[in-house]
Amino acid sequence: MRNPTSFLSEEYEELVEKSLDWRLKTLYGPSEPFSNVDGREVIVLCSNNYLGLTTHPRLKEAALAAIETHGVGSGAVRPISGTMDLHMELEERLAKFKGSEAALTYPTGFMVNSGLIPQLAGRGDLIVSDELNHGSIIDGVRLTRADRAIYKHNDTEDLARVLDEAENHDPEYRRILIITDGVFSMDGDIAPLDEVAKLGGEHGAMVYVDDAHGEGVLGKGGRGIVSHFGLDHNEVQVEMGTFSKAYGTIGGHISGSESLAKFAWNKSRTWLLSSSHPPPVVAATIAAIDVLESEPQHVERLWRNTKRFKKAVEDLGFDTGMSQTPIIPLIVGESSKAKRFSDLLYDEGIFVVPIVFPMVAQDRARIRVQMNAKLSLEQLDSVIETIEGTGKKLEII
Repeated sequence: MRNPTSFLSEEYEELVEKSLDWRLKTLYGPSEPFSNVDGREVIVLCSNNYLGLTTHPRLKEAALAAIETHGVGSGAVRPISGTMDLHMELEERLAKFKGSEAALTYPTGFMVNSGLIPQLAGRGDLIVSDELNHGSIIDGVRLTRADRAIYKHNDTEDLARVLDEAENHDPEYRRILIITDGVFSMDGDIAPLDEVAKLGGEHGAMVYVDDAHGEGVLGKGGRGIVSHFGLDHNEVQVEMGTFSKAYGTIGGHISGSESLAKFAWNKSRTWLLSSSHPPPVVAATIAAIDVLESEPQHVERLWRNTKRFKKAVEDLGFDTGMSQTPIIPLIVGESSKAKRFSDLLYDEGIFVVPIVFPMVAQDRARIRVQMNAKLSLEQLDSVIETIEGTGKKLEII
């Protein structure tokens, strides 16, 4: 009898042979710039914890206090009995922080895109998407019955072409939805959201930005990409983000009009059918907003470290691609070379991971470095020296 699961090991071994498999390492303790990984003390340069808030005392104290008052779980999905006063407080605080009428939280950022996009567009509509958008956007778009068009990465002239052609579609599209990442997670570049929003307004299209890596990083006090470009939610109708990166906790969210929030909680199945955030997570996230509002030094240090590191590695001859943010790729080309680079750096006490196909093009494998506000200048200079030596050893520079 044929084994119906034989393809599992066969396809995995094929990934291993092509150096495309993921090899997991374990942190023993918290996510910090200097952590115990697989039993070794190393500097971690592959964490989304940009501001180091996962261990901030105010977040930890808020989480512990919420356990005492609200327990460790919510007990249900939001529309039944899973909405606590803490959830409402978080959404009110987030909306105020983002300068929007309303906000709505989801269990994860991925669930925002996979649950909301299919409700915003369907048969008779058009979704226009940047060619390098995140996989969660791609999956969300695939779940719709809408027509789809791709525009060249961050190319607003090509976006304008697509929108002009859409106006001549027969029958006329009911709705047009433009979707772009805010900060592109593999390259660290920023979407020209001001120009995208302008084109959206000219063509009567809704604009949806996934700002997962811009939250807590871009904009006034870390308010994100809409703030960064001085826009508002009349111009960018859906601002999506996550708490699992700079905020130091976990979860996804949207900001925009009150109508958007009400629409989403009535239509989005990933929200309707998923249990709500545990109370300690919600309380810690509220505390993270407090920190962003009252302690600007975290964002300032993040950008200090980003500029110092990026200039240093570019001066050494590394290809950092289109990076404009704390995501700084060191592009090496071949997947096997990226994996070797990662292994050697780990041996030297630096934990980074190789990013290979299909997450990036086959000839654009890289080490993706992510800056952290809690890295000291001495640690940063030591990292730069080690990367220089390893890069020369592998003849990358």
